[in-house]
Amino acid sequence: MNKTELIDAMAADAGITKAAAKKALESFLGNIEGSLKKGGRVSLVGFGSWSVSKRSAREGRNPQTGATIKIAAKNVVKFKAGAELSSAVN
Repeated sequence: MNKTELIDAMAADAGITKAAAKKALESFLGNIEGSLKKGGRVSLVGFGSWSVSKRSAREGRNPQTGATIKIAAKNVVKFKAGAELSSAVN
């Protein structure tokens, strides 16, 4: 399912226009992004939680040449599925 299909499904399920569903989805995603940028955590009970983790700098290898390269440190987003989501999928 892509973003357009999700908007269509949200509009049909909620009985709202596609424009309203798009606005709601963009607000939802924007608020999650904003919270994660501040270093916070977003948790939806039963669905899952998003958090930011720091990945330290490390050395890697170029697979073509075998040369050692430096990989810079960066922040990564992690998602952990909640119990209800996990049981629904399995």
